[in-house]
Amino acid sequence: MNQEIDYLNPALPAGLRRVSMPVVDATPITLDGFGKLVADPRECSIEIVQWPAVGTRPVDAGTGDEAGTTEGTFVSEWRGDILYGRNEAVGGNYVLAYATEPEASRENHTHVPERMLLWHANYHPDGGQLFFPLDHRPFYVPLALPGDDIAPEKFVCFRFDGQQGLYIHPNIWHEGVFTLEGTQRFFDKQGAVHARVSVDFAREFGCLLEAPIAGAPQRRHGADLQR
Repeated sequence: MNQEIDYLNPALPAGLRRVSMPVVDATPITLDGFGKLVADPRECSIEIVQWPAVGTRPVDAGTGDEAGTTEGTFVSEWRGDILYGRNEAVGGNYVLAYATEPEASRENHTHVPERMLLWHANYHPDGGQLFFPLDHRPFYVPLALPGDDIAPEKFVCFRFDGQQGLYIHPNIWHEGVFTLEGTQRFFDKQGAVHARVSVDFAREFGCLLEAPIAGAPQRRHGADLQR
């Protein structure tokens, strides 16, 4: 993507198809390659990737990876049909997902969402990222392995019980953390450069990525669901 994204007003097209993500429990085995579970955020180190050389000469050893990390609170909050994210570590504010078609979404109710519909994802080439739940409630994180040939079908939605956090490696596709209802806070720590590479599912693939929310009554969408 080569223009700045308006994350609070994405103005998505109507009539988007849905691609369902498999939902799996986050374990050391299922997270292999994506990252790891974290029991104590104080003991989790953040990988920092050295600045890439742009010519034939290499970047000097011991340089290009000195920006360090930044940290703060990440807030994931449902307001009606819209899930908002606020990342104080990097000053970011986003619409993360919807509970229904974006064009029909409303904030003026308190119904528990039955599903989340994801429109965007990104990865950080400069470093890893830690999300640790401060409220110890279940949450979801959709992830995909590295590669710019990304496709909606490559995403897996990981389910966390809220007792441990998630550390993801550099270059792993993700999009914040998704509370299942209400408001939830997470400790966030990540590379300070905060380079971001994005995919807009709505405009690039004409779809939204869907995952049902555990505990909510489920409704299927027939042919609209794509594996």
